Amino acid sequence: MNALIIKKPRITEKSGLQAEGANGTGGGVYTFEVTAEANKKNIAKAVKELYKVTPVKVNITNLPAKKIFSRGKIGRKSGVRKAVVYLKKGDKIEFV
Repeated sequence: MNALIIKKPRITEKSGLQAEGANGTGGGVYTFEVTAEANKKNIAKAVKELYKVTPVKVNITNLPAKKIFSRGKIGRKSGVRKAVVYLKKGDKIEFV
């Protein structure tokens, strides 16, 4: 069930720098796309089971859907719910 809460890691330039600890927090900060029903406790439990690390803090953000214009047509980019997971110093998650 916990594997269903986390859809996938959200790998961007900013999240890559945060995961390396370049933001000054000491521990790694990882970003995941999660289901709309997920809450902080469920996400922390899922990360603990899937990656064998204990999160210190979890923040959740809803990114809204956006209208896009591509190749002469109006479309829509779907919204997503994103979780930012903070780990204690020394913990890492390897994405292969």
